[in-house]
Amino acid sequence: MKFLSQLISGISLGSIYALIALGYTMVYGIAKMLNFAHGDVIMVGAFVVYTACVKGGMNPALGVLIAIAFCTVLGVVIERLAYKPLRQAASLAVLITAIGVSYFLQNMALLIFGSDTKQFSSVVSLKPITLAGGSLTISGEIVTTIIVSVVIMIALTLFVNKTKPGKAMRAVSEDKGAAQLMGINVNGMISLTFAIGSALAAIAGALMCSTYPALSPYAGAMPGIKAFVAAVFGGIGSIPGAMVGGVLLGVIENLSKGYISSQLSDAIVFGVLIIVLLVKPTGIMGKKINEKV
Repeated sequence: MKFLSQLISGISLGSIYALIALGYTMVYGIAKMLNFAHGDVIMVGAFVVYTACVKGGMNPALGVLIAIAFCTVLGVVIERLAYKPLRQAASLAVLITAIGVSYFLQNMALLIFGSDTKQFSSVVSLKPITLAGGSLTISGEIVTTIIVSVVIMIALTLFVNKTKPGKAMRAVSEDKGAAQLMGINVNGMISLTFAIGSALAAIAGALMCSTYPALSPYAGAMPGIKAFVAAVFGGIGSIPGAMVGGVLLGVIENLSKGYISSQLSDAIVFGVLIIVLLVKPTGIMGKKINEKV
């Protein structure tokens, strides 16, 4: 039963990584850039839920909706102010800017909320589920996280493949110049990508802090890095790959903590990533792209 419990907890943790990784993989797939401030948008979303629900006494569902709206706007503002002027700049300049935005968000949270760790109140009202005659109990937060992640991944896949904006985003991903000649608003599609990724970050922040109820201005830093690892692990640019990579990463991390060492779990996770990339450089579900010379 211990193994099954560790496995389910790992899938739940991996589902949170997958939600965050979806933001990374969408931005990279469409805009061909790495938004390293994405992890801190998670933290902002969690603080908005904390302020609305714990401080303001609002209904948890309403608090999450406010966080989604706030982070959606924040994502678009970050893209317009920080990244849009660098559209033609070198990738190193964009990367440095992303790191600068990350530190800016962290320090703003420090100024507003202080450095003390806040006790987060769960936004999930689902009661624990008991299985195997009472020997295995699964919390409502774990069940909700897994279900929400699967539903979002399916909805996002359908959106990208079946809707007009989704097809436009795919066209921008393939060739920005050709997409613009066909009348597609490239800047609008990139902003939409940031909006969707930031909305997912708000959901991930609420679920993460409900399962692990401790919130600080640095709460999004390590999950953001691990989610980026998950995106690369599954094949960055692939939506199913982000989900698969996130879940596998969460399972490996949790089983490492339970059976090997909690102190070495992060090293094991990054070690597995290195092995996978040595065998398949594009990630588990990534596709090899042949560039014309």
